This record gives sequence, structure tokens and C-alpha cells, in this order.
Amino acid sequence: MKIQILFALLLTLGLSACGSANDSTDKNAEMENTDANYGLALYTLRDTLAENPKGVLKAVADIGYKNIESAGYQDGQFYGMEPTEFKAYLDEIGLTPLSSHNSSITLDNAEQIAKDVKAAGFKYLVIPIPPMGYFTVDRETRKMGMSGDIEKVTNTINTIAEIVTAQGLECLYHNHDFEFLENENGIVPMDYFIENSDPKFLNFQLDLYWATKAGTDPLDYFAKAPGRFKAWHVKDMDEEGRFAPVGKGGIDFDRILAEKEVAGMEAYFVEQDATFNHKPMEAIKISLEGLKEIGFD
Repeated sequence: MKIQILFALLLTLGLSACGSANDSTDKNAEMENTDANYGLALYTLRDTLAENPKGVLKAVADIGYKNIESAGYQDGQFYGMEPTEFKAYLDEIGLTPLSSHNSSITLDNAEQIAKDVKAAGFKYLVIPIPPMGYFTVDRETRKMGMSGDIEKVTNTINTIAEIVTAQGLECLYHNHDFEFLENENGIVPMDYFIENSDPKFLNFQLDLYWATKAGTDPLDYFAKAPGRFKAWHVKDMDEEGRFAPVGKGGIDFDRILAEKEVAGMEAYFVEQDATFNHKPMEAIKISLEGLKEIGFD
């Protein structure tokens, strides 16, 4: 009888262990089979990437990320590598180049940058700030903003977007907080961009942190411009209003995710502009686990 009881106990423990393993496997499978492409915005690791780009990229792949968003284009190279060399290395380590932030893009260099982004294998070229000197930062307060006439800025963005689209890429504009706040003329820049752009050429990457920081409800913008928020930046906000790893702050991602089809979301990227309680590499590990726990698919 004692042997039978012991056997039953071992069997129960074995099934429990298998259940835990299966739960973990199921979560990973959910991430693998998601309709959206999830990845890492490499801006989070910009300091270490500058020192050892190949080693850092390999570490990103080893952690479990599948796609990346670049923020390291300079002089025709991505992190010191020619576009085709960069793409070949990513292929070698199992990463897919999905999105590229190009803050240096102008009317004059847009065609060449788009060609390089295309050659590196990216799908999206993102204009991360108002281009050509229209982006401003107050040196004392670090408050971001935009100079220039809104019509002129919008026309510049639209023209760049047409050039980018002609090279076979999708062009997106990425927000911070100021685009959701009224300017001195009572105009909300994001509203103006949406109303005065053609979705055939320009759509948007919604940064969920910065939209929340501005007091904006992302769902309102999904309803205002359905299908146009093709990519998201996913980062959390702590009690002090600072950047936090996914799942370690107060943003209600479940509520936002429920409207992903209205938004038109095709891809999302973990990003943390600055880290406070963790090193950047630790923060992206926590965020990846956070994505799994939330069921971010």
C-alpha cells in the first residue's frame, strides 16, 4: 500500500511539473504564432551597441527577440556595417530587420536612405522626430517640441513619405508627447498630420508611453484614424512617470490590445528610452517576459 501511495504521489508531481513546462511552452508558442511581429527597438541598447554591435545583436537574439528596429544608421551604414553586410549578419544570428528609425532623413537624402534601408531588408522606415531641424529640445527642462509652421512641417513629412514609398518601403511617423498637445495656434500636431496625409504614403508608429504621458487615450486615436497605427512602441510607466519595463508600470496594455485590429497594428517593439533600476540588457529581458505574461499578441 505504501508503494502504491508513493507511486501516486510521484505521478502527481510529475504531471504538475509537466503542466508547468507546458504552460511556459504555450506562452512561448503564443509569441511565436502571433499575427503581429514583435521585436526590440535597439535604441534601448544604443550605448553598448556603439561599443560592440555584433556581440550585442547576438545577445538580443539569444534572449529570444526575433525582430529588431534599428536606430543606428549613419553615413550609409547600420551600426558600422554596410546594408547588405548588416542584413547577412542578422540572418546568421536569426534576427529580422523590420523597422528602421532615421532621424537624419531630409528631402535631399531621403531617396538614398530609403535605398539603404531597403537593401538592409527592412519593411518600415520611420521618421522618429519632425525632420530637417523642426524638432526642438529645451536644454534646461529637456522638454521636446516642434518649431516651424505646421503646414510646412507636414508637407515636408508627406514629401519624404512619398519618396520612401517609391522605394518599396512603408513610411511611418513616430510620436513623442508634444504631438498630442495644442501648439501656440491651438492646433494638435498629430490631428493635423492625420487629417493632412495620405495613408497610401504615410501612417504612424504609436509610442504608447509618450501618448499616455501626454494624457491621450490611444483608443481615441485608433477610432480617429482606424488602420493607420501600423506599429507600436511598448514601454511602461512607473509611479514617478518614468520609463519602465513592460509589466512593471501602470499602463493598461490589455485595454489597448483589445483594439489592435481597429488600430491596424502589424508590429510592436519593446523600447525603453532610459533605464533606472536595471541595466538596459536586464530591462529588455524583463520586458520580454512581460509581453508573455500580458499575452501581447
